[in-house]
This record gives sequence, structure tokens and C-alpha cells, in this order.
Amino acid sequence: MNYEETIQYLFAQLPMFSRIGGAAYKEDITNTVKLMEFLGNPHHQFKSIHIAGTNGKGSTSHMIAAMLQKQGYKTGLYTSPHINDFRERIRINGQMIEESFVVTFTEAVKAFSESISPSFFELTVAMAFDYFAKEKIDIAVIETGMGGRLDSTNVINPILSVITNIGMDHTAFLGDSIPKIAFEKAGIIKQHVPVIIGERDPESENVFFEKAKNENSEILFASDKYEVSHVKLNHNSIECDVTDTFNGHTEHFQLDLSGSYQLKNIKTVLAAEYMLHKLGFPIDPENEKYALAHVKQLTGIHGRWDLIGSNPYIYCDVAHNTEGIQEILHHLQKNHPHAHYHFVMGFVRDKDLGKVINILPRSAEYYFSNAHIPRALPHEELLALAIQSGLSGKSFDDVNDALDSAKADANEEDVIVICGSFFILAELNHYKSPNFRNP
Repeated sequence: MNYEETIQYLFAQLPMFSRIGGAAYKEDITNTVKLMEFLGNPHHQFKSIHIAGTNGKGSTSHMIAAMLQKQGYKTGLYTSPHINDFRERIRINGQMIEESFVVTFTEAVKAFSESISPSFFELTVAMAFDYFAKEKIDIAVIETGMGGRLDSTNVINPILSVITNIGMDHTAFLGDSIPKIAFEKAGIIKQHVPVIIGERDPESENVFFEKAKNENSEILFASDKYEVSHVKLNHNSIECDVTDTFNGHTEHFQLDLSGSYQLKNIKTVLAAEYMLHKLGFPIDPENEKYALAHVKQLTGIHGRWDLIGSNPYIYCDVAHNTEGIQEILHHLQKNHPHAHYHFVMGFVRDKDLGKVINILPRSAEYYFSNAHIPRALPHEELLALAIQSGLSGKSFDDVNDALDSAKADANEEDVIVICGSFFILAELNHYKSPNFRNP
């Protein structure tokens, strides 16, 4: 098989949660363990940082990887899903996995894979770990998929665990309450491995304290250690001061990931950096500062408040649940308080859209669409739900038509936001353009 045939095989033959939903979900890590044994347990051949959470884990993973990479460590990065290219999921020092490795790996495991019928995610995890081991990386930053305890990535024994926050997402699989979801995320906490918790929440903190105690793991809440002040929100960057409340030291940062929700993530990232220093992976201040100001350039991350147009401003964000959409609204109110808003939105079926729709501003204009995957909620159904809740909008089968309509309706001082799903962004011409590049 060539590369295109290999990707078609992976997408067509393996059940893929991001496309079809629950039918692809595996409730244990048995297949991943079998794949690891078949490959000679590559996950034992490199050090790793494991990152879970409802929101922010992708940004946090990329920021930590950028700092390690800039410091000179050969750094692997595994994230999901991708926007434009499958290889976005697996990187070393910001460079995507080679097409040739994807082909040779898939051919090498094809017969064994077909004997155990793994999911797309399980096989992709195995590919990443095999690649990192063969490339002899110094450390890998590994983002979980949906959960933690039963996530395919949870075969690793990391040097550091990070849990960004807990929100009500994927409740059909992770539980219908914050403590239940926290229990699943806390499953990445391992014996004697320190853990960073991004946000302290009275509903979830006892779950983390109990798990850390049982595992004899040091636990640190990033929101206790750091405070953010003197924030300046620019259109494509953030400036802020961060104070270490333990010693009173304050540093100034510029971030190229510009959504205001990054002000929460920066605390988690700095807490992870603090712990990494103690674990033998120190990062010099100048490399820390440069990396956080150049995360996109260093790692290739996209879809986090990307500014893709002006007059009117057009932003893209992968926010896809209630908490994520709330963060977008908070950022708009702080950075564009007097603008008229136009939202281009599409969602998958398994979101609690009642809660999402209830928080959307009634004064905004809406342009609903859908990605062309089985899991997508058809745009007509989304429009009907929105109208029932008092929103005003139109619907389109193609997100690019939806964006064109929003641009035609918007004045130069308005703001257009495209959000709701990774898969909506993936179908935008902006991300499919030959001018769009990954490092």
C-alpha cells in the first residue's frame, strides 16, 4: 500500500469514535496491551508525561511539548483528533510522523491487528509509541483521548500526570456527574508519580486527593500555586503576569495561543514545568518564554482561537462542549465587548446541546452546518433545536457556505466565530488550502 491507500485502510477498516461515536468505544485497554506486547512494549522505552482533562488538554500538551523541545530535549507529542492531516497526531520536535513510517507500521501489524480488531484510536496509539521508541526520543507528551482510566494511552507509566479540569462531557461513557468523570480522569494517576491538577473544584478535588493518597503520589493544584494578573488580550496573542504564590515571584509572559481560556492553561503548564525541574527535565527561563510565545510555530497546533480574517475578525476554535463555548463567550465579552457576533457552528450528536444552546447569546446571528461524518448532527436538526430555544439562524450543508453567508451579513466591525467541532474546522477551505502548512 502507498500512503493514501494506508490512510484509507485505517479510516475505513477500523472503528473510529470521532467519526461514528459509541460503537467504536472500547471499555478496557486489552487490545492496546496486546499491541504493545506484539511490538515489544515500546512504551517502556521512553519517558512520558500523561495529560487528561475535559478541556484544555490539547493546548496544555502542546505548550509543555514546545518548552521541552526548545530546551533541546527530543520530544514526542501524541494528540487527537487531527484537523487536516492524520500525521498531526504524532510528532517529534514539531515534525509530523513520516508517511513512510505510517505505511510500514500498518503493513507490519496488519495481520495481527485484524486478529484482535482494535479501534482506530488503539492502533494509532500503538503507532505513536512504536515511532517514539524507534526514534529514541528523550520524552513524550501523551494526551488521552476521551477519558483516562480506560483510555488506550493509559498503558504508559509516566514520570508526571496532568489533569487540566473536569466538565460535563462524554457523560454517556464517563459518568453523569463531576465526581464520576473525575474518577475516570484520575485513573491516569500512578503509583509514586506526581500529579498536577489544573483547577481546584469542590466537586472533584476529594476524588483526586483520595486517588493520589492511595497511589502515594504528590499532588499539586496549579490554581493554588499561580495567579494571573495584568492581562492584555490582543487579537492573536496574550500578555500577562503570573505570580508564584508560594514564593511571591512574578514573571511576564506573551502567549501566541490567544483565547482567554489559555490564562487557565498557563497555570497548569507552569506547574508542570515546576515539577519537571524536580524530575530531571529543567527548562531555562529564556527557552520557557520563547516557547510559550511560539507554540504554533514549534508544534504545529491549530484550532485554538485562530485568527483567519479581519474586517470582520474571523476566529476558529475547536471548542465543542458547554465549558468550551462558555470560554469563547467570556473571551468575546472581554476582547470584543461591543461587537455584533456571528457564529458558524456544527456539533456531533452525542453532545448535550440543550445546555450549549441555552448559554448562546440571543442577540447573535447563527449559521448552522454539519461535518460529513456519520456522527455529525444534521444541520437541519441543529437549526430546529436552536429556533425552539429562541435563536435566529440559517443552516447549510457545507460549512464554507455557512461562512460565506456570515461574511456577507457581517459588518466590518463585527466578529465571526467558527466552532463546535474539530470536524467542522477540518472541512473549512482555510485548513484544506495549499497555503495551510503544518511544521
